[in-house]
Amino acid sequence: MEAWEKSLRNCITSPEELSGLFHAQGEELGQVARRYPMRITPYYLGLIREPGDPIWRQCVPDPEELHDLAQSPDPLDEERLSPVPGLIHRYPDRVVFLVSTACAVYCRFCMRKRGVGCQGMSPAPVDEAVAYIAAHPEIRDVILSGGDPLLLSDERLEAILAALHRIPHVEIIRIGTRTPVTLPERITWKLARMLKRYQPLYVNTHFNHPREVTEASAKACARLADAGIQLGNQTVLLKGVNDDPLVMRELMRRLLAIRVRPYYIHQMDLVQGTAHFRTRVADGMKVVAALRGHTSGLAVPHYVIDLPGGKGKVEVSSARFSEDGRRLTVTNYLGEEIEYRET
Repeated sequence: MEAWEKSLRNCITSPEELSGLFHAQGEELGQVARRYPMRITPYYLGLIREPGDPIWRQCVPDPEELHDLAQSPDPLDEERLSPVPGLIHRYPDRVVFLVSTACAVYCRFCMRKRGVGCQGMSPAPVDEAVAYIAAHPEIRDVILSGGDPLLLSDERLEAILAALHRIPHVEIIRIGTRTPVTLPERITWKLARMLKRYQPLYVNTHFNHPREVTEASAKACARLADAGIQLGNQTVLLKGVNDDPLVMRELMRRLLAIRVRPYYIHQMDLVQGTAHFRTRVADGMKVVAALRGHTSGLAVPHYVIDLPGGKGKVEVSSARFSEDGRRLTVTNYLGEEIEYRET
């Protein structure tokens, strides 16, 4: 058994376990964890300094999760856009391939918290998904997601990569993973060497706060970068975590220092159970504006909204606000004018 697998076995999976380390109300938080599972790796737990800090907020259940019932569990209509279970075909030339339903840490703001870590969600049947991709020559870009693809064994992950690599019209493969942040020991030299064989391959990871950029996470990213893999980062704008301009600026600077290019800042999706993390779009614009001119242009990512109904991503900079500032009108990649409401 590898070190990362041992770490997964030693994860904290119930709030009651936290009560011995912090003054947490285990019983109250346990009700949340029974609906939306909890898992925290020993490494990520070690980044928490006190209850309620930016790391705690991302991984420890909050009663507010059960109070947010106004939104949809699947606002992006991923299930409707799945021609094969677990394969999402939203844009013409690319698909999202859900190869795992588990993560090293279950983030409380997860866009797929309706199913990730839950028994009701299953990964895509690999043969069916690969067959669909092979039968659609317009697909040139495949994004492996989940859950976290890097929680698969090296052998299982390589089998999927090899199958995709054999499809002539698949030009690039991307992997979305948070393991460099939450389980950095997963990024072994063996894994990096295997991934190197399937270029062009891109890895997008998910740092949300400067304290997540540690010696261990930097080493994990270095192993991937040294294997010739281009690294990007997708940050979610989270209230009480990174909605401060100075915090976001520090995060972007640290990412560049470890060879990770800031790619997106996401406005929080309108996912049921996550309202307590949501900031106003106008506040997010102020955070992004505070980056420009105060740090390298390399450190200024695209600030985007993933529109409900599977309408695609749009840059916030192109939005037109209503007089009350609560409604935005945006134009998506199809030329459709869409009204986006923040609540």
